[in-house]
Amino acid sequence: MTSRPGLGLGPLLYLWSGEEWRDFYFRIADEAPIDTVTIGEVVCSKRLHFMAPYMDAVIDRLTRAGKDVRLGSLAMVTLERESRATRALIESASVQVEANDLSALGLLSGRPHTIGPLVNIYSGATARLLAARGARSICLPPELPSASIASIVRDAPDVQFELFAFGRMPLAISARCAHARSKGNTKDNCQFVCGDEPDGLRVDTLDGQAFFALNGVQTVSFTCNVLMAEIPEIAALGVARLRLSPQRCDMVAVARTYEEVLQCRMDPEEGLARLKLIYPDVPFSNGFYHGEAGAHWREARVTAPGH
Repeated sequence: MTSRPGLGLGPLLYLWSGEEWRDFYFRIADEAPIDTVTIGEVVCSKRLHFMAPYMDAVIDRLTRAGKDVRLGSLAMVTLERESRATRALIESASVQVEANDLSALGLLSGRPHTIGPLVNIYSGATARLLAARGARSICLPPELPSASIASIVRDAPDVQFELFAFGRMPLAISARCAHARSKGNTKDNCQFVCGDEPDGLRVDTLDGQAFFALNGVQTVSFTCNVLMAEIPEIAALGVARLRLSPQRCDMVAVARTYEEVLQCRMDPEEGLARLKLIYPDVPFSNGFYHGEAGAHWREARVTAPGH
């Protein structure tokens, strides 16, 4: 019998106030059926001070709730202070660190760690190499089609794999801040305008079609990647965990919906309908998984896991 994947929560990619960030994870600790939680600032080092005062309390609350806590490293290290921050994070971490940039891998070599979806892993050979250097779990990039996922999982049997199953997909990250520029500011004097759009700033094409969203120096998809009808197939591939990426919606309700489907207490079709009520203003997509354009949505035949 195929084992069912667990649930993990990726790091919050957007800028929320420190208190809101703390309260969000407190609620995750107390109410969400999630096994692993990755926290920390991975997008922009200038945001670190918003969450820093609450980091220890959040780690303590999540750990006492039985969650496997991980600390995410920055996705792009370009400055000396960012290099120092990455080194300090790894040297002082009391839990496993999730590498989101190759700069962290050398520092993590030889010690247990995990790897996030912002690191490009496109083959089983790469996964095996990283596992030999200490990687215990890898969240694969969201742009991989199911055939590639199956090949990687098959070729690296000693690695636990996660799959990005809910959330706006991270597409690119830059040393420049288009979000600040869109508000007439420079990166050095950004005024933290990314906090004005706590779920990303919509960007349209010239003919008015939603194209993607800005999140500070990061570009994310406008659509929300949702893999739910695909859960039986994902379970059969041997994926260990589905990753939910925090959005501006009730993430406890999102996690409970996925858990209901994973435990065969809810049909995937009903789960999709519930997700549309929880996160109603953003279109869903699953194109990458099906080998199509990432923004596309393919209606899949839905069956409950294990059926």
